[in-house]
Amino acid sequence: FLLDVSTQSGLRPIEKPSFVMISEISRVDTDQFISSAERKWLRMSGLVCLLPHGFEGQGPEHSSARLERFLQLCAEDNMQVANCTTPANYFHILRRQIKRDFRKPLILMTPKSLLRHKRAVSSLSEMGPEMSFQRLLLDDAERLKDSAIKLQKDSKIRRIVLCTGKVYYDLYEEREQRGIDNVYLLRVEQLYPFPAKALVDVLSRFLQAEVVWCQEEPKNMGAWSFIEPYLEWVLTHINAQYSRARYAGRPASASPASGLMVKHLEQLAAFLEDALGS
Repeated sequence: FLLDVSTQSGLRPIEKPSFVMISEISRVDTDQFISSAERKWLRMSGLVCLLPHGFEGQGPEHSSARLERFLQLCAEDNMQVANCTTPANYFHILRRQIKRDFRKPLILMTPKSLLRHKRAVSSLSEMGPEMSFQRLLLDDAERLKDSAIKLQKDSKIRRIVLCTGKVYYDLYEEREQRGIDNVYLLRVEQLYPFPAKALVDVLSRFLQAEVVWCQEEPKNMGAWSFIEPYLEWVLTHINAQYSRARYAGRPASASPASGLMVKHLEQLAAFLEDALGS
């Protein structure tokens, strides 16, 4: 039914399921009709799925949309997977879904905490007709004039921390609190199709810097396993000093998240130190 609705009409229906429903109950629909419909059935789909996903200390059933499972299904440009951090980028990716002359399913991770986060804001001009969706977003300390941190010049940056989703704001606030000015934060807003060319252009500025992938998910979940080969290709392609990225995040876990707030905060502090520490 989802496939018929999204292919036979001019509308792109949006499904917003609960945490567990899309990851578990709808897994067959995802495998059969979202990830492989174009390849198996020669049918395009413009379905948009907004999946609650964000580690906020609410326990295993209210933290993960199983991002890793969607990324595992990605191949041959079959769908789009994104984790937007600004209202403007969220607006533009939905607008792009309508305006394109072809259809691809769009899987969006949507953390609830960004609905009210003081830093997750965009101006009206950033949503104007001359603007578009940005697959990568540069460091706000470089982009914003009123930033509390003034970054050092590119040749003095010692580390690039790549991330996706709301963990960017945890990293940004921790860096600001510590007064660190030689660590650059780079957001990957679109995980698939992976923006390799755009990343080559940005990382070419920092050939001497160590590269870290930071995520809030456990190591066996999230985007790390999917994105690591892409990062290695990019770093090799630009002849960077470090040819492989380093992981910073929660350790591998059988459960998506802890149900104890104390443990959640301990893990958060540990991987922020791993990502930003000397």
